[in-house]
Amino acid sequence: MAAFINVVLLAALHPLMAFDMGQSTRCVTIPNQMRVCKDVGYSEMRLPNFLGHSNLEGEVVPRSEEWKPLLQTGCHPQAQAFLCSLIAPVCLDTFIQPCRSLCVAVRDSCAPVLACQGHPWPEALNCDRFPAEEDMCLSPHAKFSHFAKDLPKPACQNCPSVEEAPSMKRVLDSFCHHDFAVTAKLHRRRLSNALPEFEVEGRVEFIRQGPLLPYDTQHLLQQWLLINLQCASVLVRPGRSQLYVLTGSVQTDGTLALTRLFPWHKKDANIAVATRKWKHHKC
Repeated sequence: MAAFINVVLLAALHPLMAFDMGQSTRCVTIPNQMRVCKDVGYSEMRLPNFLGHSNLEGEVVPRSEEWKPLLQTGCHPQAQAFLCSLIAPVCLDTFIQPCRSLCVAVRDSCAPVLACQGHPWPEALNCDRFPAEEDMCLSPHAKFSHFAKDLPKPACQNCPSVEEAPSMKRVLDSFCHHDFAVTAKLHRRRLSNALPEFEVEGRVEFIRQGPLLPYDTQHLLQQWLLINLQCASVLVRPGRSQLYVLTGSVQTDGTLALTRLFPWHKKDANIAVATRKWKHHKC
């Protein structure tokens, strides 16, 4: 992610200052290896792009990959459209920039993700630099304005406590004192390539469901891992998987907070007993 910020700041101090609207451009096919924008909804892009990059293989493709970790977090449903409108602008008779309102919507959702990983929102993407009028620019979709507002959301947080070989009482107390408790197998890829570095393998099993929704919880936990990369990196070694009991709460603002994590090894009989006793346990 540090490379992502540095590349953008050095290569595009100002998206429109780096690009001269009067210069000649050419249309090229978005290459298959440019995975970030391959399924954006159009097949041809303009070069130079709005960041001033003109070399497809030497600049555009490798630098587009620097955005991948941010997009994989799902921080905003139109983040890909916004970023690709700058990296790989659609090839039409006129230049289509992102509207200021779209920039603001994406920034407000995605800047906290960058901040979680120690980076500010790039000055190159200062929303004041994009057009305020929405008749000749890429605007936000109305259908996304209330996107998933009623669902718990992953957010940046301090790393939760990880407790090895807990007592049965400790596990039961954790079930009692938190909104939810689940078991999930966390996997970390050794080489992520086009896929996220972290994923939740298989089904998430509920011990205490609380406010979590069965159809959303696996995705919710995976997005939490991708946002909280520093926390996730200490939970699983590269190329390995680890089963965990995860306990936590959903805050008043709808964000999910993991609080106490128990690695579940085969030797941990106390966790197995606690999960069985929980069905009949009174807090």
